[in-house]
Amino acid sequence: MQRLSLIVLAVLVGIGGAMTVAVAADTPAKPRKYELTRNNVQKPDQVDSSRVSLYGVRLGDSEIDAVEMLVNEKISGVRAEQEGVFVLLWDQSNPTGAMAGVQILDGRVTLIFINNRFVHKTRGIFRRVLTAQSAKEIRELLGPEDFGDENVMGAMLNYQNQGFLVNFLGRDINVEFTLP
Repeated sequence: MQRLSLIVLAVLVGIGGAMTVAVAADTPAKPRKYELTRNNVQKPDQVDSSRVSLYGVRLGDSEIDAVEMLVNEKISGVRAEQEGVFVLLWDQSNPTGAMAGVQILDGRVTLIFINNRFVHKTRGIFRRVLTAQSAKEIRELLGPEDFGDENVMGAMLNYQNQGFLVNFLGRDINVEFTLP
């Protein structure tokens, strides 16, 4: 069947010249660049923490670049401040707590985090994760976790192969991205 698909594709490309052909494959989708505030990545297998960014800051970026992009450049509706090893982002209209941020260790960004206060700025699958009502709903969105822990207080769903962790604590949901 796959051989037939390749033959049909070769014929179509040969006949059409500049014609664009899309072929659906059974192979898992490759991770896509995912800017949390812009890109609408909806499939969990397309998420890889090494390709995730928060306002242009990616894991592994230098401290200088992270501070420049998050603190020195003014982001509309966001107040940014550096506190110890963290650069925290606050919603200016509702500054009850940090809604997102990065951790900087040894001069590099080692962690990106978002929580349910950031839902109005998030695009893609994590908008739905941040509004989930249960750990079961998060599993339905992201698939089964690599390992985790669930108790009466909430759940920790660790998607280690993709480099992120979801902490579900009732109304509070946090997502942490680290390099796998």
